[in-house]
Formats: sequence, structure tokens, C-alpha cells
Amino acid sequence: MNEQGIRREDVELLAPAGDWDCMRAAVANGADAVFFGVEKFNARARANNFRMDELPEIMAFLHSYGVKGFLTFNILVFENELADAKELIDACVDAGVDAVIVQDLGLVKMIREISPDFPIHGSTQMTITSPEAVEFTKPWGMERVVLGRENNLKQIRTIGDQARLPMEVFVHGALCVSYSGQCLTSEMWGGRSANRGECAQACRLPYDLMVDGEVKPMGDVTYLLSPKDLAAIDLMPELIEAGVTSFKIEGRLKSPEYVANVVGKYRKAIDRYFDGNWSPTSKEDIRELQQSFSRGFTHGFLEGTNNKKLVDGTFPKSRGVYMGTVEQILRDGVVCRIHAPLKRGDGIVFDAGDPTKKEEGGRVYDLRRKGVKLEGEAGEGWIVDIVPGRNDVDLRRLHVGDRIWKTNDPALDKALRQSYETEKPYRVFPVQVKVEGRVGEPLSTWWTDVQKNVTVRVDSELLLETAQKRPMDAALLEEQFGRLGGTVFQLEALESQLEGDVIVPMRELNSIRRQAVELLAGERPKPPVYVKRAVEVYGDAFRRGASSPHGEAELTALCRSLPQVQAALEAGVRNIYADFEFIKQFPAAVDAVRAAGASIALATPRIHMPGENGYHANILRLEPDAVLVRNTGALYYYLKRRMEQPDAVHPRLIGDFSLNIANHKAVELFLDSGLDTVTPSYDLNIQQMVDLLEHSDTSRMEVVIHQHLPMFHTEHCVYCTFMSEGTDYTNCGRPCEEHRASLQDRIGMSHPVRVDEGCRNTVYNAVEQSGAEYLNNFRELGVSSFRVEFLEETPEQVAEVISLYTRALRGEISGTQVWKSLKATNQLGVTRGQLVNAK
Repeated sequence: MNEQGIRREDVELLAPAGDWDCMRAAVANGADAVFFGVEKFNARARANNFRMDELPEIMAFLHSYGVKGFLTFNILVFENELADAKELIDACVDAGVDAVIVQDLGLVKMIREISPDFPIHGSTQMTITSPEAVEFTKPWGMERVVLGRENNLKQIRTIGDQARLPMEVFVHGALCVSYSGQCLTSEMWGGRSANRGECAQACRLPYDLMVDGEVKPMGDVTYLLSPKDLAAIDLMPELIEAGVTSFKIEGRLKSPEYVANVVGKYRKAIDRYFDGNWSPTSKEDIRELQQSFSRGFTHGFLEGTNNKKLVDGTFPKSRGVYMGTVEQILRDGVVCRIHAPLKRGDGIVFDAGDPTKKEEGGRVYDLRRKGVKLEGEAGEGWIVDIVPGRNDVDLRRLHVGDRIWKTNDPALDKALRQSYETEKPYRVFPVQVKVEGRVGEPLSTWWTDVQKNVTVRVDSELLLETAQKRPMDAALLEEQFGRLGGTVFQLEALESQLEGDVIVPMRELNSIRRQAVELLAGERPKPPVYVKRAVEVYGDAFRRGASSPHGEAELTALCRSLPQVQAALEAGVRNIYADFEFIKQFPAAVDAVRAAGASIALATPRIHMPGENGYHANILRLEPDAVLVRNTGALYYYLKRRMEQPDAVHPRLIGDFSLNIANHKAVELFLDSGLDTVTPSYDLNIQQMVDLLEHSDTSRMEVVIHQHLPMFHTEHCVYCTFMSEGTDYTNCGRPCEEHRASLQDRIGMSHPVRVDEGCRNTVYNAVEQSGAEYLNNFRELGVSSFRVEFLEETPEQVAEVISLYTRALRGEISGTQVWKSLKATNQLGVTRGQLVNAK
């Protein structure tokens, strides 16, 4: 135990497993818990994943080693999937899964209907980054929250101190540049949603930076959104003392060697801390971590925001260990002063600074030092001739100055594989034995599995006799009962109470030992038992009467500048949403809307960090008619103010798309929590939207019918990183106030980058989307509120858009005419989908 009173058993090392070999590697190398997915319902659709019918076998394997198993169910669940989702939750409850990691609050609601005590962990996909966001989850009894990767150590400590719920934090692996649960990029460009486990990694693609419409020359920096990999191994003391209870390693798409390597290194680091002999991880261990997978290592946001350290920008993929640069090109190889050990058989790649082109690489065939062939390993700092395999590398394509990376170390991989490809048990557990006996009675033994706190009793079949020569003693019993090789047990202590000189045949002692081991081993995999109720998935769905009245259809407009607000008012919009970059711009919008006798809603930022409630207090001071609420932390703040001041006038609360509402249970949960209106998630295609609306109270829903899809939402500031000398908002000089940046993709589309009050960036899709074609379908389902969202439109364009949609709502023109006139993409959310049954 350390000074804070944190014990080793309070801290969990949590490992990823994409398949059985990864799971074995995790257990063999010291993981306390493993997270894994089954089939379609998890955020790694590309991993091998497990099958639902394997759950009992998986949990028996993990529990036999005292390891917990968490099932990742960290995606949004669409309306037509709820029955399948229930089947999987039922299977998890039956198999004794230790917890399910969930993104969708509608799924949380359904799990609580099925079981009041089945453990739920709030996924990082829930975008929980403040104490208030944790508080919002408490009515559903979640056991743990996985914080956003953007929280720093100070914020983590604040969240733990204030919210008092166990926290899980990512400590190693790939970083998303976007806030988890707030990335709509790969769905926009490829119909593969990150909220559905199908991330296509658009952040790893090259972009040109456009500033005020001109390309800014950046040299070889083209991967503007591709972060380095997180490696927080040397921050373990700070993380433990900040109150983190679970250290999560990313990597369900990675190899078993990666899992073995990273888990083993972090296990050693945690144990060093609790043994009281903390020392930073050795250079060799860091290199081995880099060897398994590395785009360059970073502490991410844990030590605070430093935009310059997060993104390298010159390559998007794993490089391994940096070896040095080419100093001379020889007839059969290259000369290099090496920065890390190198030996024959290692894999290398030559990096000429353009990862989009084919890179030369292969195996090291030979090494020479001062002209002499080396048999063993070349050491750090040596100048050596590296001779690649004859057919591996075209030396004519290399240049002096090319960087050399060691991409593979077969000897390391072999050692890592040996850790889990073994017949021996991966772990052993202490057993205490108590023995009693007297002549004429059986020998009675009690065997206690200390970790499980389970005791079994085994008596001898033969009765004890008086010993003629050597009577049994504790030493003999210890020797016989201690023969536990090949089992998961190890004799820790034996207490013997034998009366007189007694003896029993040796085979009897062996039989007792075998029976006891079998009984104890049978107890280890037994699953925990949870309450489970029968639930009708659609039993709580909204029942729409045959003659539901269609409310008068209304158009609302979300504006991002004062001229847009004025244009929308002039075009006759009565409900304006102001979503400005800086809060100081809000009062002018409130005045303009009030003067026109219209109603105004002010938008919150998409993220809520500790200490950011002042923003929301300022919104309330302006007394808007409504607040467009974009995260659960802000929602909790406004709901709490309502409860504390029951007699005051409070703004209406409108839940925005970023709450990720994808099924009727999520609609109900948010409406029951206190939202007045909700907006469905942008993850829904048209068919999924119709399914949702059919089962929900559409009189309290608003559909966004026109918008530039907000793709990335990120703490990484493009303006600060690439348009200033600074590292964060304190020293960047605020180029965002003077300039407009956008990211140009490979097909020449330029995607605007906008900044919010917290310096977070949103990258918006270049082309607006329109769901005008489906207006009549939504009207028939009882939707009467439709939102159009503007980004950089001129007042003239605002007037045109509003006019077209107003006419379409009146039935004067068709939805098809609207989107063709606007040259907008004809889709809503992800992809159009098939509106099969909306006749």
C-alpha cells in the first residue's frame, strides 16, 4: 500500500483481446481483466471477434485464472437491432460476464430493465469528460466510467474527487484525433460509422492546409490529423495517485505478440510502484514497446494540451524503432550509425519522407563493423554496414539522409509467443491446507483457495492406523500435498493436527490431493449470478393513435454568425439557434432575435470539461428561450439548476444530435431525464430514422433536414499546431480570430475547420446534406419541427435555403427540387439507406 492508501488490488490492468491467442497472451502476461467483442455489436467490427456461443467458454477460462472479462458493446444500437441486442445481453448475464462496456444510453436503459445488478461500464464513446457527465449516469447504477482520452491528470483527479465513481483511463495504444463518440467522418465519406465500430481512419489520410482559401506550404507535413500513439508507462505513479482504478490498453486489432509485450511491460511498471521501488521504464523496454507498434510515442493529453507534441505529421502508420539515417550507400548495403541494437534477420524499412510511395525494406542479411562481418548483435552507437537481403531492397532507390526504422524483431516475437504458447498454467494461486486425524477415523483435510476464498473438504477412504515405523508428520504431508505442478495451485501453508502416531497409505494422500485439486479447480470458473427478468423490447415503444394530429410544420434555423441570424429572421424563421465561436457574440444575437419578436436558443459546446460551468452560467444570464444541449455534462448542469430553483423561469432544453440518440429507449431516457425536445443522431440513415420515429413520441422530436455534417470534433487545434509557434491557447496568438482554415482532401474538397470557446476544432464536410426528399415521410410520422443548419453561407444563401424548405413544407415544390436547387448531397446522416416502407 502507498501513502494514499491505494492498494495493489485496487488497481486493474485491462488488456484487449481480438481472438483466443490475444486472450491467452493477456492472461499469461499479467492482465487483471480483458475486454473483448462478439460479432457485430462492438466498436471493432474488423477484429476477428468471438461468437456469442463462446461466452461461457471465454468466461470459464478467464475466471479459472482469476481474470475478469468485460464485453464491449460500445456502439449505437438501431431500432431494428434491439431484439438482437437483448439476446446478447441475456447471454452475457447467463455466462457471468463481469461487465458490459456500453455507449448507447438506450441500451443502458434496456439492460437495467433486464437486470438491476448486472454491471455496466460507461464507454469512452459516451464522451464522459466531466464530473457532471458522470453524475448524469448515476440513476442507472453504472459501476465505472471510461473517461475521454482528452482528460488530463488534474481533470482526472477532479472527476474522481467530485463524482466518486471508479475511473478507467487509456494508457497505451492508438489515439483517436476526434473525441470518441463524436466522430462522423468515416460514415460521411464511406458509410462506415465509427459509432458502429467501422472506423475507416480518415484521420490517417493526407490533407493540405488551406488558410483563407490558399494552400499553405507545409513541406513533408501532410498527415495533419494523425496522432502519435499513447504510451503513459512512465506516468504510472501520477495516474495511480490521481485515482485511476483501471489502466486500459488499446488494441483489439493488434497481434497477440503486441498484447503480450504491452501487458507484460505495464504489469512490471504497476508492480514496481507498489513494491516501493519505482523507477522509470528502461530504454530497452521502451524500444520493445515501440517495436510491437508505434507511430511515435506521446503522453497524449495526460500532461495537458500540447498541440506540437501530439501530431508528427510526416507518416500515418506504425514505424517501429528508429535506427538512424543512411550516411553512405555501398555496393551491397548502407552505412549507418545505429541508435538501437540490430541483428541479422531483423526487419527494416527505408523512409524517404513520402509514405504514399512504395518504400524499400526487408530483412537484414548481414552486418559488418569496420569491414568485419558481425555474428552477434550490433550495439547502440556503432557505425555499421547494413546489408539487406539481395532481393529485398533496390539500393538505387535509396538516398543519403533516408531514415531507417527497425520494423520487426523475430527474436522478440519468439520470446513473446513463448509466454503464452506453453503447456504450463499461466498463473498459480496459493492454497492453504488444514489436516486432522486420529487412529480409527478417516484423515480429514480442508483445502482453501485463498484468492477465491473457497474451501473444500476431502476425507481419506481408508481409516488411519497406528504407525509401526515412521508416523506421518507435517513435513511428509507438505511434501505429498505440495506436489501441485501442472495445476493452477501452489501450497502456501499447511496446518496439521494429528493425534498419536498415525499413518495412511501414500496412494491415499495422492488421491486426496487429486480430488481436492479437482474440486477447487471446478469452483474457480463458476460465474457470478445476476438477477435476470423477461423483457419485451418494444413494450415501452410509443403508441401513435391512428388520427395523430399533424402539428403545423415549423422550420428552425441554426446560425453561426450575426448576418445569418438577421437573414433568417427576415426570411420569416421564428425559432433561431445561435451557435457562435465565441460567447461574447451571443448578446447581439439575443437582442436581434428579441427585437424581431422571435425565440432564441443558445448552443452549448459539444464537450464539457471540469471547471467549464461558467460558460453555462453565462448562457443562463442571457435568459434565452431555449438551450441546445450537446452533452450529458451540460445537461446535468441545467437539470440541476431547474431542481435548485423550482420557481424560476428556465429555458427549454433541446437535446442535440451529439447525444447519439439512435433508438426509442434513448429517446425516452432523455425525455424522462428532463429534455423537452430531442434530435436524433446523425448516424441514422433514412430507414433507421423512420424505424426510430415509428416507435417514439415525435411531437417532442426535431429532425435536422439540412446541414454540413460536423465530422471530426477534436481537442487537437489545427490553428495552433500549424499556424502558430505556440503549444496551446495561452501562447498561440489566436490565429483563429484572424483567419479561416480548412483541410483539403485528396479529391480537392475543402472542409472548413471552426473553433469553439474551448479551442476545440470541428472539421465540417465541404458539401451540405439535405433530407428534403423525406419531409413528407417525417410529417406523416408526426414530426413538425425541422432544422436547417448554416456554416459559412452568405445572407443571400441563407434566404434561398429557407425559402426552398419553407415552400417544400407547404407542398409547393418537391423535396427533390430542393436538393437539386441547392446542389446538396441527397442524404440524411450516414447514407441514404432504403426507404422501403415509407409509402
